[in-house]
Amino acid sequence: MNVPHILFSTSALAPAAFMLTAALLTRVDRFSTARLWRIFQVTSGGALALTIILVCAGPTGALWPSVLQTSTFGLILALLVQFLATIIGSFSSRYLQGETGQKSYVAALATVVAGVHLLLMADHWLILIVAWAVVGVALQHLLCFYPDRAFAQLAAHKKRIADRLADGLLLIAAVLAWVEVGSGSLSALWAHIAREGTSTSLQLSALALVLAVVLRTALLPVHGWLIQVMEAPTPVSALLHAGVVNLGGFVLIRFAPLLEQAAPARALLLAFGLSTAVLAGMVMLTRISIKVRLAWSTVAQMGFMLLECALGLYTLAALHLIGHSLYKAHAFLSSSTVVRRTRLQALHQSSMPTPFSLVAAPALTISVVLLMSLLSGHAAWPWWWCVVLGLAWAPLLWLRAVAGSLPANFGQALFGLLIVIGLTAGTMVAHALPLGIQDNPHRNLGLIALSGMVALYFWLALLQLRPRLFFTWRRWSYAGFYLDEAYTRMALQFSSSRWMVESRNSTGRQAVTASLADVPR
Repeated sequence: MNVPHILFSTSALAPAAFMLTAALLTRVDRFSTARLWRIFQVTSGGALALTIILVCAGPTGALWPSVLQTSTFGLILALLVQFLATIIGSFSSRYLQGETGQKSYVAALATVVAGVHLLLMADHWLILIVAWAVVGVALQHLLCFYPDRAFAQLAAHKKRIADRLADGLLLIAAVLAWVEVGSGSLSALWAHIAREGTSTSLQLSALALVLAVVLRTALLPVHGWLIQVMEAPTPVSALLHAGVVNLGGFVLIRFAPLLEQAAPARALLLAFGLSTAVLAGMVMLTRISIKVRLAWSTVAQMGFMLLECALGLYTLAALHLIGHSLYKAHAFLSSSTVVRRTRLQALHQSSMPTPFSLVAAPALTISVVLLMSLLSGHAAWPWWWCVVLGLAWAPLLWLRAVAGSLPANFGQALFGLLIVIGLTAGTMVAHALPLGIQDNPHRNLGLIALSGMVALYFWLALLQLRPRLFFTWRRWSYAGFYLDEAYTRMALQFSSSRWMVESRNSTGRQAVTASLADVPR
């Protein structure tokens, strides 16, 4: 009997068991809502403590050979998810005070976290598919916490269709790989690929997997539900944007051995990721609502993260996943502060960047990133990605036309340059962390991605200099380029649901019957 292995396996499974227990206890009628929230906090805190111990202990391996397995990156994400769940649970207990349906909310929240823990340990196709499906089904209850909101129901309906299509694609990918390898084990799949390469069946399996991830991570053109779930409570938005929607990135990193041997799947992923990052980034700039801008930002970030996976930059994708989760959780949970800060900024006179800074900024930031990469003695990423990072950080050096005297402009530029240096150094240090991930950059795909990022920066610069020239383009951008309309129409064909939406007008209370068919297209 291997006692250390048994202890490790028990500890690794305990977080999911704790959260599942919290979900099941909501079925006990004698537990009040306040007590259920306390139980959730205790079980979530215990799961967090165990996950911290597992990460510090460091041993990884098979909990159940060919079924469940831990990894360094998986444990780090488990720690991140449990940390965010604890904070979101505490926030929700205060945010939802006085609301009905809190028991079902606790059950759904705990089930989502338990499903994520199981997915992070999955070493079998069926475990992966079931765990991801459980997360999606439980999340539906959170998205529809306010059942009288028609757009919340529409968003949940559209997400349900995307999830079921993704489940079907994952099953197709699993069957194709299972028949080829002779086992549903993911470890067996990696061994088969290393030994014999990929066949036509595995190429098709990779394509089905990529399409399933695109559906799950709300890339264009099936992104609309992620924007419309702003009707859900703020902590639900934090959970969705900071945790659940990022799971697609983890799955792609997990399936890196398959993607590396499947050029068509990588090309498809590049097309979806690059187009989503560019177009969603444009749309985000035209929106006014804080939560809607955050939602479009998530769509763009998901495209960017999947783009990194397509380029073979898996370590950067992992760091992007972690950083985006922390940022979006903070952004949503502090959205009221963001609103106040935005209102204060609106009191100040806005000004356009100077034409010189629009040209000089990318040249300077790209030079800084390339120079630091050379001086480090170890190229963390290829040169073309240095250019992409330089373009991304160039707006930090934009100088406003009415910034004041030359010393003020110099001070602003120096401060921005220090931020760029700090971001580059921080990314290099984080890239060196032992996440157990192997990169394999693809130069040709990288050049395509670089051209897309250059085009995006050129468009942003022109928008700053000549905003009125792009009035029609801005209108299309504000409408999300009308990409969601086709998917919405298709979703409406699969539902005849009707909801009663109550509203107030100047004459009193009025009941309005909202049908899916009545939603503007």
